[in-house]
Amino acid sequence: MSFRHLIDFGDLTRRDWEEIYARAERIMDAPERYMDACHGKLEASLFFEPSTRTNFSFQTAMLRLGGTTFGFADPRSSSTAKGETLKDTIKMVSAYSDVIVMRNPKEGAAKAASLYSEVPVINAGDGGHMHPTQTMADLTTITRLRGSVDGISIGLCGDLKNGRTVHSLIKALAKFNDIKFYLISPRELALPEYMRIFMRENGMRFTEVTNMEPVIPMLDVLYMTRIQRERFIDPLEYERNKGVYILSRRKLARAKPKLMVLHPLPRVDEIDVDVDDDPRAAYFEQARFGMYARMALLMDLANQGHKKPEPVEICTNPVCSNPNCITQTEGSYLPALTKVIGGMECCAYCDKELR
Repeated sequence: MSFRHLIDFGDLTRRDWEEIYARAERIMDAPERYMDACHGKLEASLFFEPSTRTNFSFQTAMLRLGGTTFGFADPRSSSTAKGETLKDTIKMVSAYSDVIVMRNPKEGAAKAASLYSEVPVINAGDGGHMHPTQTMADLTTITRLRGSVDGISIGLCGDLKNGRTVHSLIKALAKFNDIKFYLISPRELALPEYMRIFMRENGMRFTEVTNMEPVIPMLDVLYMTRIQRERFIDPLEYERNKGVYILSRRKLARAKPKLMVLHPLPRVDEIDVDVDDDPRAAYFEQARFGMYARMALLMDLANQGHKKPEPVEICTNPVCSNPNCITQTEGSYLPALTKVIGGMECCAYCDKELR
């Protein structure tokens, strides 16, 4: 494959993804053949933010490949609690491990980590920004159950502003053909402008709506997400939006017989439990398929070996004003990296427009 770190699904070509999926499918069909694929390899799991599925999925994936894992699921149990920088944590951990899996509440944290790591870094979620391996679970589920991703009509429902799984999935679907999007959200939780720009630049067709029920009959895939309490600065804003979309068996009555209902999980109240037994509900299978996709990814990245990172220029004045960008807390040493999105200069860590 053509990449060393997985920070954003945009780092992959479609060919890269097809190689990963083909390997995941081989693992699903004959898992016993891959029991030693990562024998002797160590995965470092650095979860600065709570996680059940992603953390367990990666650990299980590595163990099933014959490797081992170490790490933490609470930053209070690491030297971060003593004031250690992300840079120093990554330099230390990469000396011990063969691959780093990291979740962090700061947007762009995985990008920052990759600048200082001797081993591949996998972004397991950086704030409300990206979550590329959840996207691997999503694409694996759609491909395995439907046969292909090309040509689908997909509804993305819930908190599209802070939904890193949604942002990553949109980035991935730009690599496929004839995808039609229905973006279903309250106006104040609509897709961020930098993602709209991305979709326009890539010729992606999308319709923004605030009501889920009228578009359900048109969908091949309905991707539900929760309204994420932890992403809201204003608790009143969360209270106004929680429970705004709830999928029930009654609402599914108008859906296609082969609709696929996905959810990155955990759910709160956005999918009624009476949907679980509907044959169109695929979210628990989605979690299982995600493990196989991560096994396929680890087989490549954990076996790449150590490589000293290139020196980077130290910058003491962060250029990004996004309060949740990693540069706001680690900006005393991170280089001021920028990129152009839709003709606008943006932060290369969090993708937000520079003002």
